[in-house]
Amino acid sequence: MSDSGNGRRAGIVQFLKFNAVGLLNTLIDFAVFTLLHTLGMMNTPAQILSYSAGTANSFFWNKRVTFKDRGRGSKDGFDRMQLLKFIVLNLIVLGISVLLIDLFTGVLGLHVLAAKVLVTGITVVINFFGSRKWVF
Repeated sequence: MSDSGNGRRAGIVQFLKFNAVGLLNTLIDFAVFTLLHTLGMMNTPAQILSYSAGTANSFFWNKRVTFKDRGRGSKDGFDRMQLLKFIVLNLIVLGISVLLIDLFTGVLGLHVLAAKVLVTGITVVINFFGSRKWVF
């Protein structure tokens, strides 16, 4: 098989790993969001807290499993620039998700959980390419 075929296959495997980790992140995100929303918290703070819980999980598993970071950076294997990029990317994605949930619920009249599902589908793609090309 050619190098481009191997590279394509590796990219597909990486995307599948990213989605497996993402599924766990999404479960954490949805569980926290649903709990907070059920307890009466408004959409935006609930989204910020739930997304943050999923994001913390995401950094650990994507660094160790999806993108197999082998200790880039300092002697202790911790790359501060990588963490900073991860935080910046996820703040951007969080901002997009908050705006889209607001748009889908306020303008389009979707139920908040339906909006969250749609927004999650959109932000997964943005997050994968940002993580692959810029963070890890």
